[in-house]
Amino acid sequence: MKAKAIFLAESGSPAIDNAYDVDVRASLTAKVDLYPDYINRENAGLHADRIQDAEIAFSTWGITAFSEEELQRYLPNLKIVFYAAGSVQRFARPFMARQVSVISAWAANAIPVIEFTAAQILLANKGFYRAARHYKQSGEYREAQQITKSYPGNYGARIGILGAGMIGRGVIETLSRNKVTIDVFDPFLPDAKAAELNVRKTDLIDIFTNCDTISNHLANLPATVGILNKQHFDLMKPNATFINTGRGAQVVEDDLIKALREVPTRTALLDVTNPEPVLADSPFLQLENVIVTPHIAGSMSMEIFRMGQYMAEECERYLSGQALRFEVTPEMLETIA
Repeated sequence: MKAKAIFLAESGSPAIDNAYDVDVRASLTAKVDLYPDYINRENAGLHADRIQDAEIAFSTWGITAFSEEELQRYLPNLKIVFYAAGSVQRFARPFMARQVSVISAWAANAIPVIEFTAAQILLANKGFYRAARHYKQSGEYREAQQITKSYPGNYGARIGILGAGMIGRGVIETLSRNKVTIDVFDPFLPDAKAAELNVRKTDLIDIFTNCDTISNHLANLPATVGILNKQHFDLMKPNATFINTGRGAQVVEDDLIKALREVPTRTALLDVTNPEPVLADSPFLQLENVIVTPHIAGSMSMEIFRMGQYMAEECERYLSGQALRFEVTPEMLETIA
């Protein structure tokens, strides 16, 4: 007899359809008894008598944040949630408090973020953003070349990585083929792992003072809100680039704006802001030395299929009694984004 499974999502959620495409859904249907309706806090009571024995749940972005009491009432036999997306901070704790395993596709979602970030760092080290803008605006070929010559390129550049979780480590490993020096700020990174990654552990002051490009991957936690502020941005080198694909709340944006205005040869590339989307009157949209992208570093378009596939593979491991690769632990909630 197949284990009973449900989707946790708003009715007609396009996110579910994107993450669990036709092929993935067919593979799931062959292995589990998949309930036809999507379940959420608003309709759980209507389906309560038919989902009481649900053992497995699948979800993605937009999952309903159930309370422990609601989980006990509607899903008393739930054992595991497969989440085809990255961060589980918003919903996971009530499930885990009831001994429900939470499996995240963070590893799948990390891949495009790593690719995006590494690409931006390599471009930043060559002065791509300033040189391209100047050449287009002025038509001055030689002047644009001189701008890029004031950057280190990707041989000998010093790069600062803030946070060495899965994404930060992936960026480090991707950049390791280049002759660059990588400094890392991460209080949770063991010295032995730092040595294995061939990076130097240091503090934020050191990184913002000495690095050519600085990339933020710190976990999105109360302790990291506003952690990047005036004392750091004011130290940035004249040609330094700050890249944020982490969370906007970690940046005191007024301090970053001031530092960018005072030294317009500095550059910021922001894939996230606080609030998000960026406000219509934000200086980020007016400053020429700021590149703002609409949160595109993570899985987009066909990349989303990878997350559903990862969760289908994890479900197969679960059903066959194999060890799971991407289970979230209570300890991980204190350090991951």
